[in-house]
Amino acid sequence: MKRERKAAAADKAETQEKYQKGNIKRIFPFYRPYKLLFGLDLLSALFMSLAGLVFPMLVRTLLYDVLGDSFEWARLGEIAGFMIGVKLIEVGCRYYMTTVGHIMGARIEKDIRMSLFGKFMRLPTSFYDDNKVGELMSRSTTDLFDITEFAHHCPEEVFIVVVKFFGTFAYLMTINIPLTLIIFATLPVFALVTYFYNRRLRRIFRANRKKVAEINSHLEDTLSGIRVVKSFTSEGLETQRFDKDNEDFVKIKKQSYLNMGGFFSSITLFSSILYIVTAVTGAAFIQKGEINTADLIAYLLYVSTLLSTVDTLVQLTEQFQQGMAGFSRYCAIMDTPEYITDKPTAENLQGFNGEIEFNDVTFAYNENGARVLKDLSVKVEKGENVAIVGPSGGGKTTMVNLIPRFYEATGGSVKIDGKDVRDITLESLRQCIGIVQQDVYLFNGTVAENIAYGNLAATREEIIEAAKASGADEFVKKMEEGYDTVVGERGVKLSGGQKQRISIARLFLKNPPILILDEATSALDNESERLVQKSLDKLSKGRTTLTIAHRLTTIKNAKRILVLTEDGVAEEGTHQQLVAKNGIYAKLYESYEN
Repeated sequence: MKRERKAAAADKAETQEKYQKGNIKRIFPFYRPYKLLFGLDLLSALFMSLAGLVFPMLVRTLLYDVLGDSFEWARLGEIAGFMIGVKLIEVGCRYYMTTVGHIMGARIEKDIRMSLFGKFMRLPTSFYDDNKVGELMSRSTTDLFDITEFAHHCPEEVFIVVVKFFGTFAYLMTINIPLTLIIFATLPVFALVTYFYNRRLRRIFRANRKKVAEINSHLEDTLSGIRVVKSFTSEGLETQRFDKDNEDFVKIKKQSYLNMGGFFSSITLFSSILYIVTAVTGAAFIQKGEINTADLIAYLLYVSTLLSTVDTLVQLTEQFQQGMAGFSRYCAIMDTPEYITDKPTAENLQGFNGEIEFNDVTFAYNENGARVLKDLSVKVEKGENVAIVGPSGGGKTTMVNLIPRFYEATGGSVKIDGKDVRDITLESLRQCIGIVQQDVYLFNGTVAENIAYGNLAATREEIIEAAKASGADEFVKKMEEGYDTVVGERGVKLSGGQKQRISIARLFLKNPPILILDEATSALDNESERLVQKSLDKLSKGRTTLTIAHRLTTIKNAKRILVLTEDGVAEEGTHQQLVAKNGIYAKLYESYEN
C-alpha cells in the first residue's frame, strides 16, 4: 500500500513538473509587446555582468604594476579611471534594470491581470457556483505580484548568472588551469543541494498559495456577511475558524522556513568551503611558483563574484518557485473550459418579434446529478405575462436562467422567435433580456452610476426619467447628495425597497423586450412591496414577462400561471381557473392565505 501511495505521489509530481514546463512557455507571449524594453533590460544585465568581471581584472593589473619594478603613478591614475568608469557603467545598468525593468514587469502584470479578468467575464455562471470569490481575488492580486517579480527578475538574473559563471571560468582558465578546475569541481555539490531543496520548496510554495487563497476566501466571506455574524453573535466562532486557518498557514510557512534555513545554511557552508579551498590551494600554488600573490587575490575576488552569483541563484530559486506557483494557478483558471460560448455561426438577435419556447427541455447541474427539469415544454407569446409558481426545488429559477444561457440545457432546446438561443450571440441575447431578482446587487458607486448601468450612454436627464418611472426619484431627491449619493458596498446604505426600485430604474434605461422577475418582492415589507409592484407593473407593460412568485397575491392578474414541479408543468391557467381546479395551486394559495 505504501509503495502504491509513493508511486501515485511520484506520478502526480511528474505530471505537475510537465505542466509547469508547459506554463513557462506560456509566459513568453507576454514579453512580445515589450521586446525593446526587454532587450535593453538584458543588455543592461550583460554590461553589468561584464563590469563585475572586468573589475577584478583591473585589480589584478593594478597589483601587477604596484608589485612590479616599473611602477608609474600615471599608470595608477589610468587604472583608477578605468575602475571608476566600470563602476559607473554598473550603477547605470542597475538603475535601468531597477526602474524601467520593474515598470516592464508591472505592465506584464497588467496584461496578465486583464487576460485573467477577461476569462472571469467569459466563464459560465456554474464556475462561480463552485469557486469562492476570495480565492479568485487572491489569484488576481497576490499570485500576480509574484508573477511580476518572476517575469522581470528571472530572465535578467539567469542572464547575469550565466555570463558571470562562464566569464569567470574562461578568465581564470587563462591564469591557472589546475587551480580553476579544482575550484569549479566543488560546484556540482551546490547543484545537488539546490536540486534537492528545489523539489521540496516547489511543493511547499504551492501549498502556501492555496492556504493564502483560503484565508482570503474566509475573510471575504465573513466580512461580506458581517451583519449575519453579529446578529447571531458568532464573532467568537468566526474568530476561532480564522485562527485555525491562520495556524495552518503558520505550519506551512514553518515548513518553508525550515527548508529555506537548510538551503541557506548549506549555501553558507558551501561558500566557506569554496573560500578555504581557494585560499589553501592558491597558497600551495604560490609556494610552487605557479601563480603569484596578485593572481591569488584575483582568484579570491572572482570567488566572491561566483558566490554573489550563487546568492543570486538562491534568490532566483525562491522567486522562480513563487512565480511559477502563481502562474500555474493562473493557467489553471485560463484552462477552465468556457462551456457557454458563441458558435462560429451564431447570429445577432435583431429585436424581439415573437415568443419564447421551451421544447422538451431537460437540465441537470452536473452529469451525475439529479435532473432539475425534465421534458419541459412551454410556449410564451409576445407581450404575454406568465407567472411561474410551485414548490421549492421545482426548477422555477433554473427554467428562466436557461433563457439568457446562464446555464445550458442538457436536453431539448430553448427558442426565441423560433431560433435556438445557442444559435444567437450571447451579447445580443442578453441585451434583449432584463432581470429583476430578489437579491439586488448594487455597486459601490453613486445612485446615478448604478442606474446608468442599464445604459452607459444615458444622459443625466434619462437617468432621472428612469428613476421617476421606477418610483426611485421620490426618495433619491430627499437624500443629501441626491443622485450623487454613494450607496455603499452592495447598496448597504439603502433599504430593500429602495435598492429594488433602483434596479428597476436600470431596466427602464435598458428597455429590454423580455423581462424576468425572479421573486422580486418576496423579501420586502408590505409597503415596499406595494411600491415596487407598482413599478414592476409599469415596467412589464408591452414586454414578454416571466414572473417567479413566492407571494401568490402578486400574480393574481397574470394572463397565465404555470405550476412547475419536478415532473414539469403540473397545472396551467388563470388564477380563477386554477383555484377552481382545487389542485396544487389551490393548496399553495390556501396555505399562503392562511
